[in-house]
Amino acid sequence: MTPLTPRGKQVRRDVITLAQANGGYHFGGSFSVVEILLAFFAKRTPQDELVLSKGHGCWPLYVLLREQGLNPLLEGHPKRDPANGISYTTGSLGHGFPAAVGMALARKLRDQPGRIVAVLGEGDVQEGTFWESLLIAGHRKLRNLSVVVDLNQVQGSGCVADILPVYMPACSAAESAGWEIEVEDGHDQSEMERVIFRYGLLPHLIFAHTIKGRGVSFMEGEPAWHAHGMTPEQTAQAMKELA
Repeated sequence: MTPLTPRGKQVRRDVITLAQANGGYHFGGSFSVVEILLAFFAKRTPQDELVLSKGHGCWPLYVLLREQGLNPLLEGHPKRDPANGISYTTGSLGHGFPAAVGMALARKLRDQPGRIVAVLGEGDVQEGTFWESLLIAGHRKLRNLSVVVDLNQVQGSGCVADILPVYMPACSAAESAGWEIEVEDGHDQSEMERVIFRYGLLPHLIFAHTIKGRGVSFMEGEPAWHAHGMTPEQTAQAMKELA
């Protein structure tokens, strides 16, 4: 797994500060998705749009939008506000992917530029809407659509492998449905930049291997940190490890 960069550590520190000041506590999934979001914002054009389907990972998104001078509403899940960089309301898992398919299809039909990037968690993939959306996007050959699955192997109630494994079934279904598939280190920002914005002839499904709670030793790989607040002592330790 790629070591964290100073930029990745800084964003995680800012996530802790911003989330704690505004009642946020989804640190595990927020930390696993940092480099994916950094990659999107590093390479995006004004025509590109992001749908954060795993809405509980919103705190790094808020940090990066605020760095650009935007002012998104700081709630536990993103609320649609295009003027402040939020393309779609998410929170209930499985809803962001079909919305992204609709956006990408609309752009294709209107011959409009820009890429739609949807970031999913494994909980999204466990929902029925994932499989329907996979079929539709493949059938329509939505080459302007990239879907990144944050494979951190942990969800709120335990390990994905024990609850409902998704990786191999999703790979098989996507291949059959007409998608390009890539498997990457989700903490390697440069690789994520390359694959998210690479145009082929088909929609693009990227499985990004990550670590839940990446960067903080007592959070990494622990289901409890899907949604858990920190004590002052834990906050101090986390900030020290991310220095």
